[in-house]
Amino acid sequence: MEYTLITGACGGLGSAFARILALRKQPLFLTGQSAEKLEAFAEELRNTYGVEVHTFACDLRDEGGRSRLFCDADAHGIKFSRLVYVAGVDTQMAFEKFTEAKIVLQCRVNFEGAVSMIGGVLARAGEMPEILTVGSMTSTVPMPYFALYSATKKGLEHFSSALHAELKGRAKVTCVLPGAILTREDIRKNIIAHGGFSRRSALPPERVAQAALKAVARNRKTAVIGGWNKLLRFFSALAPMGLKMRIVRRKWQATEKDFYCV
Repeated sequence: MEYTLITGACGGLGSAFARILALRKQPLFLTGQSAEKLEAFAEELRNTYGVEVHTFACDLRDEGGRSRLFCDADAHGIKFSRLVYVAGVDTQMAFEKFTEAKIVLQCRVNFEGAVSMIGGVLARAGEMPEILTVGSMTSTVPMPYFALYSATKKGLEHFSSALHAELKGRAKVTCVLPGAILTREDIRKNIIAHGGFSRRSALPPERVAQAALKAVARNRKTAVIGGWNKLLRFFSALAPMGLKMRIVRRKWQATEKDFYCV
């Protein structure tokens, strides 16, 4: 039996992926910060969909935690058919306000953790596994006041694209680029504060998850989620970089948001 490993499984997007795949009777391996939240969600999925669900709480910034997760999978004889790497830290503030701990957290969860989990899944995968990473539209331009987040997401996009070519014929690898996702209340308020472009870009998590799973099934290298976001990316590519960064700076300096763990 091969499982789908979902990181950030108790968050709005992670849980949307889990419910869609549970409806398809896909066995699930869920991970997140809280063992209690994971097990409660797993029990909901088992009762609602009659699906096999395994959980393991893991801090993805920690090398030892990631190693223990895969040791647990090995102990239970679990192999993987798919990775859905949702986990991410979306701290938004002036870089001078970042502590060393915030820098390390964001870099490790957004990039190092993804690379590590991809390696672990590939080592325990059957034929043609699917590797799905959740990037961001913020990777399309350097983002003042969101600089570290956009940089880590660009790194994730580049890494995923390289693997797409490297593993051709052996695995499907896709990095999806959604805009804002309508999950928590703080995110909704942030979207409103950023004005019309952000509101048009925002999509519900269920729509993002459905589109992302279709993209990786088709082995798309990258996939922008949402018609407005596709138009935005196309026309943004035509604009001078300096102009784009001035627009971003003006809009994003007015708001601030610390990270949220799930």
